[in-house]
Amino acid sequence: MAGALAGKVALVTGAGRNIGRAVALLVARDGATVVVNGRSDRAAVDAVVAEIQAAGGRALGWMADVADEPAVARMMAGVTAELGGLDILVSNAGLRRQTAFLEMDYAEWREILSVALDGAFLTARAAAPSMVARGGGAIVALSGISTHLGTPNRCHVSASKAGLEGLMRALAVELGPHGVRCNCVAPGPVDTQRGASAGPMPTGLLDGIPLGRKASVDDIAAAVRYLVGPEGAYVNGQTLHLNGGMYLT
Repeated sequence: MAGALAGKVALVTGAGRNIGRAVALLVARDGATVVVNGRSDRAAVDAVVAEIQAAGGRALGWMADVADEPAVARMMAGVTAELGGLDILVSNAGLRRQTAFLEMDYAEWREILSVALDGAFLTARAAAPSMVARGGGAIVALSGISTHLGTPNRCHVSASKAGLEGLMRALAVELGPHGVRCNCVAPGPVDTQRGASAGPMPTGLLDGIPLGRKASVDDIAAAVRYLVGPEGAYVNGQTLHLNGGMYLT
């Protein structure tokens, strides 16, 4: 596939469904070779790989828990051996739980932070040397509106997303001189397939969105594609909010 990302290698974590899948498909359509990462659902990962390949793109699946340091190291070593290195990292993997703060135990708190925040740290740390060696790259982490508005029963999710934004700002300063740009995309409500643990979508949500709808996964993927592509070459250390006007910066 020819496109603005031709010759680039992209790793998208949590790419078996929803936003991760949409990002993987879009960057592949624009020419990138995509490593489709998942933790447990091999069938979903394989389906995304097959979809990319059927459209004429290049992709491979890699099962790894991004919160497992040795597993992340093995994944990066495998990507380097197979594809020569990495140019783009999209840290999308995350878990959603709904538990009141007064009922939340430490194990659940750590579970959420380990995937979203620790996972972003581990994958960025593994990927950055390759990007520096290749003359630059782009890292995008998926944050969220909950860290800006505050959301009941999701303090662990909000905290993990706030940490992601701080991590990307710090890495933007440290890695910018090497040509590696680091940014966040912070979606508002998105029309996705929600797992049972995420709980129901709050009612009346659209009343607070001036555009009157939730985002599609393609809306979010387009923003990620902008940040990792040449159009976003001077964007570094930023959080791009996509919420239809629900939260104004």
